[in-house]
Amino acid sequence: MTVGVGIITYKDKKHLEKCLPPLLDSPLKPKVIVFNSDFEDDGTIKPTNDGTVGEARKFGMEVFSIPRTEMNHGEARERTRKKLGTDIVVMMTPDAYFTDEYQLEKLVRPIMEGKSSIAYAKQIPYEGANIVSRYGRMFSFPEEGNIRSARDAGKYGIYTAFCSDACTAYLSKALDEIGGFRWVLSGEDAIAAAMLLKKGHKIAYVADAVVSHSHNYGPKKEFIRHFDTGMYRKQWEKVINFGTGGDQKRGVGYAAGLLQYVLKNELKMFPTAFFQLAMGWLGYQLGRLSYHRAPLWFYKKLSPADFFWDSVGYKQGRWFRPAE
Repeated sequence: MTVGVGIITYKDKKHLEKCLPPLLDSPLKPKVIVFNSDFEDDGTIKPTNDGTVGEARKFGMEVFSIPRTEMNHGEARERTRKKLGTDIVVMMTPDAYFTDEYQLEKLVRPIMEGKSSIAYAKQIPYEGANIVSRYGRMFSFPEEGNIRSARDAGKYGIYTAFCSDACTAYLSKALDEIGGFRWVLSGEDAIAAAMLLKKGHKIAYVADAVVSHSHNYGPKKEFIRHFDTGMYRKQWEKVINFGTGGDQKRGVGYAAGLLQYVLKNELKMFPTAFFQLAMGWLGYQLGRLSYHRAPLWFYKKLSPADFFWDSVGYKQGRWFRPAE
């Protein structure tokens, strides 16, 4: 099988020197494309020209660029997938770094062996990550891998369709079955995974394929991230819901685990952890309530996806069409 990797970039020059070398040195010799949404514009949004494109080309990368006004998370990955044209497509964010050149091979192995149609890597925190970030990696990316199908929903609940847009591989012909990545505000990875699982495909969590990837978010960032999450999960809940308790149950488990972990290991961070959890919960609930109800100015004020609300697709009303 042929393997392609799409790196989805925006103001990401600083990450490319760590993200690209393990891919270029991989024994699989994958086709690698750097997707960039900050290269040209339609006269309404000025590109920042931070050097991402030039840096990518220094590594010999093919760069695929679109105007910022055509950007959204699903559209970026679908265009990149079609541009790659490979049997397996790996979608990555540039701040996810494989720990060595052999990790890509480990990641795609379940797909090559016919065991799954999706495979995502284990994420470990960067050096210097705070305790909240470290626990988040531990909670979502345990030590032991697994392969899940829709039949496992009773065991895994909403986690059944979990994967990460930071580093996930897909069988491209499986994506063809569902029409590819959807035009979405956020969550294109979870939506694609849920749709594939419901068609009988399987997802592999490959714990021995490792990338470094984490964020030290503050309360404000937690709020706005979860605001978008609440909206997309409200819009797509019929697709991503496996009838096993939904987001709330997993969220409660995460919150309880985090607070216990902080109390045991770094007591002084407890107020910070509690406040971040509260802001994340508030953002999520407000996002669910706001979908299809709030005015445009409100979305622009609270959503971190600044590009989405000025996009051509949003102006055409695509966001308000029923989720498939």
